[in-house]
Amino acid sequence: MIRLISIIVVFAIFLCFIIFNLPNKCDISLGFMSFKDVPIFLSALFSFVFGMIVSVPMMLLGKKKQKPLVPGPSKKAELKSVPDDIKKDDSPYGID
Repeated sequence: MIRLISIIVVFAIFLCFIIFNLPNKCDISLGFMSFKDVPIFLSALFSFVFGMIVSVPMMLLGKKKQKPLVPGPSKKAELKSVPDDIKKDDSPYGID
C-alpha cells in the first residue's frame, strides 16, 4: 500500500514539473538535424533515459569478479618467520 502511494506521489511531482515547464521550449540540434520548440521536460526526460541506456552496458561490462578476502598470516606467524639475528638485539631501542 505504501509503495503504491509513493509511486503516485512521484508521478504527481513529475506531472507538476511537466505542467509548470510546458511553456518553456528549446531548440535541439543533433548536428545533421534540428528540432524546433521542443518542451524542456521532453529534452530532460530523453536525456535521463539516454543516460540510463548508456549506463547499463557500462555496468554489465565493468563488473569484475572479486576474489574472496583471505585472512593473512597472524602476527605470531610473522614473528616466527623473522630471522634469529634480527630478533636478538642488545640495544634498548632496537638500533645499533
